[in-house]
Amino acid sequence: MKHLTPRVIVAELDKFIIGQDDAKKAVAIAIRNRWRRQQLPPELRDEVTPKNLILIGPTGVGKTEIARRLANLVNAPFLKVEASKYTEVGYVGRDVESMIRDLVEVALNQVSAEEREIVLEKARALAEERLLDLLLPERPAPAPPREGAPPEGEAAQQMTEEQYARARERFRKLLRQGKIEDRPVEVTVPERAMPSVEIFSSSGVEQMGFDFQNLFERMMPSRHVTRSMTVREARDVLTQQEAETLIDREKVRTTALERAQNAGIIFLDELDKIAAVGPRGAGPDVSREGVQRDLLPIVEGSTVVTRHGMVHTDHILFIAAGAFHAAKPSDLIPELQGRFPIRVELKSLGEEEFVRILTEPKNALTKQYAALLATEGVELEFTADAVRAIAGVAALINQRAQNIGARRLHTVMEKLLEDLSFDAPDLRAQKVTLDGSAVREKLKPIIADEDLSRYIL
Repeated sequence: MKHLTPRVIVAELDKFIIGQDDAKKAVAIAIRNRWRRQQLPPELRDEVTPKNLILIGPTGVGKTEIARRLANLVNAPFLKVEASKYTEVGYVGRDVESMIRDLVEVALNQVSAEEREIVLEKARALAEERLLDLLLPERPAPAPPREGAPPEGEAAQQMTEEQYARARERFRKLLRQGKIEDRPVEVTVPERAMPSVEIFSSSGVEQMGFDFQNLFERMMPSRHVTRSMTVREARDVLTQQEAETLIDREKVRTTALERAQNAGIIFLDELDKIAAVGPRGAGPDVSREGVQRDLLPIVEGSTVVTRHGMVHTDHILFIAAGAFHAAKPSDLIPELQGRFPIRVELKSLGEEEFVRILTEPKNALTKQYAALLATEGVELEFTADAVRAIAGVAALINQRAQNIGARRLHTVMEKLLEDLSFDAPDLRAQKVTLDGSAVREKLKPIIADEDLSRYIL
């Protein structure tokens, strides 16, 4: 984090997201403030809270992508939730505290994967030894020496040990050379005693202090079954088993809780859907306001009970987003507005932005489709005129129908390359170049018929 200055963060986001400089700058500062907080003395560190953001803009302009790429960049636990999925306590549906539990599970999986990567080499070595035990018959027990027998019996026993060691090394060499990958072996694996049970409750089962999801599994004795599989499959199974035994689960749990509390990012989408529009006090707006009031202590800072321990939400970064077409940020309850002090408006995307999106990012659509067809031996190339034509069609359809931003490029590209993708296996070692006229000719029926474009694109 020391080297991830706001300028560096924005530069990294620029590799995948076109435009929206104000939003990138705002999230970069928010992330950098986390590092700055860690450098403060302990008595001041706890007083500094994250500055939560609201990203305002229509769908398809990059709100979610900015938050997701940001979390990947700083290796932070990231959870995307939709505000409209939650209900006020007392109603059927998910309670807002469940998002914190889900964030802890994300952090736990993330830390477990990192710890597994650390012990992977050792786990592979141990799995190899177990594979050799399965491939070789048991070492023959030496015959008991007869009374008065000469010491040659000991020499014969020693030879047996040497022969076993030589055979083991031969098999080890074959294993590493991959020459016996399809040989069957029998591996003992654990089996669930009964199907897992998941209990849903609007108030959160974990608040009762019991882990009901694993309670029944713990009550039943563990069972193991022997399954026949190839050496290739057994290597992965045994490596995973050995890695699990090498990982310190208590360390993983503690690290995951700490990371969720101090580095977690929750992307709260569709915030405008729970804003009360018009006069308050009647209709569904009452329930929406109830969700806001339930959400308030989570964003403000509270303690949530999870199956892995207590989680303090004071320093979790919340990035909210919404189109805010009908509602406005000022329609939120005042207390919640104060917990999202930074508001950034994202701009709608037009033809010029679409041209850049199709060519500049590392994961540009033109590069993706070229790579996909290259697996069939087809070389696909887009001319600058073709890219401009694709961008123009996407922008035109957005104007005619619902504006879904850059997501429109996916539908246009899929329709454009539909026939080529179908015929690609029969076009091996061919080069296909798409220019502007080819693009316009292919998409001409859809462009000409506005009603047709509404249904197809």
